[in-house]
Amino acid sequence: MYFSVYNKKEVMGSDKVKVVVQRCSEASVKVDGNVVGKIGKGVMLLVGFTFGDTLEEITYMADKIINLRIFDDEKGIMNKSLLDVEGSILSVSQFTLYGDARKGRRPSYINALNGDEAKKLYQLFNEILRKKVVVEEGVFGADMKVSLVNDGPVTILLEKEGKGNG
Repeated sequence: MYFSVYNKKEVMGSDKVKVVVQRCSEASVKVDGNVVGKIGKGVMLLVGFTFGDTLEEITYMADKIINLRIFDDEKGIMNKSLLDVEGSILSVSQFTLYGDARKGRRPSYINALNGDEAKKLYQLFNEILRKKVVVEEGVFGADMKVSLVNDGPVTILLEKEGKGNG
């Protein structure tokens, strides 16, 4: 099965899924004052999509995240994965990962995938993750208040280059 939301818009930069991974001891997200997602030990993800992102890239990214060895073993060495520590994921959509502030003072979001298409990929991405771990989510497109106790701190930016625009 091949899933593509490629749009023929001219964009700056190359195609790539972006995810900020933050190891946490707890994290939550509120919408309108109500908690809509909450986890204990695990990772909080800020997830963004751009034009040309495919099922292949998001599947790769999901596998990378759940197997990323960023949790301490018995010797205090980051040698365990989310699966090893039976951690959870709080996934939050974040189109501003594609903000480009190289010119002027107001970021351009021309590289961020539009709402409907990004929402489809975001939901699919979370479904893939749920096959292996517990996943809580924010509300796509909502004004969210995110709380996080970053453990370490450990924060990693993952980018998966796409196949390009042609």
